[in-house]
Amino acid sequence: MTERTYAMLKPDAVLGGHVGEIIARFERVGLTIERMELATVTPEQAAANYAEHEGKPFYEGLIEYITSGPVVKLVLAGEGAVAITRKLMGATNPAEALPGTIRGDFGLVMDANVIHGSDSLESAKREIAIFFA
Repeated sequence: MTERTYAMLKPDAVLGGHVGEIIARFERVGLTIERMELATVTPEQAAANYAEHEGKPFYEGLIEYITSGPVVKLVLAGEGAVAITRKLMGATNPAEALPGTIRGDFGLVMDANVIHGSDSLESAKREIAIFFA
């Protein structure tokens, strides 16, 4: 079954010049880019996307970071797109991400870990609606 998922290359990926390599990794495994846009996340989009973290100590910094510069928003499609994207991304903490994963190769710290990806089909549907309304 073809799935659609959402991924966002965060400001550190864009400013670090890693966009082309990350997109190539998605394409090499057979995922199709259905939509792609370079944009700056609005505070409203950030708040909607990270609503489950509101009130946590890192929330304000997360919102400030994700709205600090350009991101690349992606809708990826393919067989098992959610799981494949998550596997390519690697562990959330770059220090724990394996070499060969996006975060393992390009991430340095938890607060700026290069990429966001939907963790389920339900999250993907919600996040696509937030960022591609």
